[in-house]
Amino acid sequence: MVGTNVATLLGHKDRVWAAAWHPDGKLLATCSTDRSIRLWRKEGAEWTSCGVLDQAHLRTVRSVAWSPDGCYLASASFDATVNIWDRKSGGGGGCGDFECNATLEGHENEVKSVSWSKCGKFLATCSRDKSVWVWEVATDGGPGEDDEFECLSVLPSHSQDVKKVLFHPEEPLLASASYDNTIKIYREEPGGDDWMVSSTLAGHESTVWSIDFDAAGSRLASVSDDRTLKVWQRYLPGNAQGVATPEGEPAWKCVCTLSGYHERPIYDVAWCSVTGLLATACGDDCIRIFLENPAGTPDAPTFDLLLTLPQAHDEDVNGIAWNPKSPGLLASTSDDATVKLWDFSAML
Repeated sequence: MVGTNVATLLGHKDRVWAAAWHPDGKLLATCSTDRSIRLWRKEGAEWTSCGVLDQAHLRTVRSVAWSPDGCYLASASFDATVNIWDRKSGGGGGCGDFECNATLEGHENEVKSVSWSKCGKFLATCSRDKSVWVWEVATDGGPGEDDEFECLSVLPSHSQDVKKVLFHPEEPLLASASYDNTIKIYREEPGGDDWMVSSTLAGHESTVWSIDFDAAGSRLASVSDDRTLKVWQRYLPGNAQGVATPEGEPAWKCVCTLSGYHERPIYDVAWCSVTGLLATACGDDCIRIFLENPAGTPDAPTFDLLLTLPQAHDEDVNGIAWNPKSPGLLASTSDDATVKLWDFSAML
């Protein structure tokens, strides 16, 4: 089984941190230390750069995320701001015209990650300042008008730098990963005007760099500086397995740890909602693909390593993202300033 490198995208002038696919799968956004966001699309048989957003951030752009409707792109930067880009036109895979219609300020220093909720009503951000912020889209200004964002909650629940935030794929839940070796799960408080920590997932021995939910949101994958990948299963109150749920909150239990596969810290994990393939991005310049073994059980799953791509990039692989519409198409980003697209459909 092999993965085919179908494109190498050149244009960024420094390390590329992250990639995010538009919900229609036809447009890719990437961000870089060069302070720019690049947009890529397929024209004929070739992937090309169709837009560059490079006038709004003063430092590294660390994370990008599309709104569920694909009309907005959020970017998080080391300049301590988050920009909201309004995609004015460009349906059918075109880039369209982007305008920065809001800048969110408040974090004390570098913003590391940004995520939209499924409903598009909430935006989460996290920072080196040890906090997670939850924002609400306060108004829909309509054509030609700027949207407004209101900060609902400032959650100083981690004791160190927060590396990643990610909303649940179906429910109003939020997860965060931190330099303090833990993962936090948050939910809305009754009344919907604030958020609170509902669970703390402890088990990693070093920085948790990234997290990703499976398609149903009942499991969470996490990767760490400790070179392990962990899978956490959610247990609801009254579960048949008898897992304790203190104070009536769902419990997240580590049901699988994959160790011995990675030679350096694991920087990103992506769980494909279409195929179930689990990919990792590592500081050893490799991409690895895992698949759950059907012989396992939900309470004791096992995963097989299907493929290791040695020297997938010339330097650290920082980020990976599965295309939401094309099974087996993966984007990867690296310190080598390139973005690569990989086709793993032959493995399916």
